[in-house]
Amino acid sequence: MRQLEGLKPEAVFRYFEELSQIPRGSGHTEACAAYLENFAKERGLRCDADARGNITIFKDASKGHEGAAPVILQGHMDMVCVKTALSNHDFGKDPLALQVEGDDLFAKDTSLGGDDGIAVASMLAILDDPGLIHPPLECLITTDEEIGLLGAAAYDASALASHTMINLDSEAEGIFTCGCAGGSVIESAFPVNRITVTGLKLSVTVTGLSGGLPLKGRDDRSLPGAVRGGSLRRGDSRRT
Repeated sequence: MRQLEGLKPEAVFRYFEELSQIPRGSGHTEACAAYLENFAKERGLRCDADARGNITIFKDASKGHEGAAPVILQGHMDMVCVKTALSNHDFGKDPLALQVEGDDLFAKDTSLGGDDGIAVASMLAILDDPGLIHPPLECLITTDEEIGLLGAAAYDASALASHTMINLDSEAEGIFTCGCAGGSVIESAFPVNRITVTGLKLSVTVTGLSGGLPLKGRDDRSLPGAVRGGSLRRGDSRRT
């Protein structure tokens, strides 16, 4: 029995569970790219892979809708890899341990990779549905978004026919955001003068906080005792 069996939409969560068995941390998405290429091959869909590991899967329009304007669906396959201090999880080879508690879906002791695995799973579910009415589809799945949009920056879009793109990497389900996206990295350095002191040494532990590594401005209450910050440029929560 699959861990996510019974969750709706069934096809989306089935593919999300399959993706969760494949290591796909930023910079290490080769296995996920191979999985996507095989998915397309098994269904007779055109699939392009570039040197950066970006995958584009094309599907013709539904019968009777061949004249419709094509649409790009876009998301990224890589995820932020974060685990608890005591976890022995190896993101290079171990599958994620998915768990469901009530309305919460999370990974035991690690980040979940919902950003942006749920987008990839949604695209696969759409591509695999023979009864779905749709225009020509161009599903673009990029790499290394979490460490600087590197896959997208290297992508040659000349093969794409569409002038309309739906990015599946937003904040809330059921909401369309119209606009554009970008990012910048600011690195600052401050001089620190260290001095030697003597006296009583104290250790301070802070626990029980509601917080965690913030992801795109959202609060995460799934990592008790964590504070905002960390060594990663992008922090992912277990339940995101």
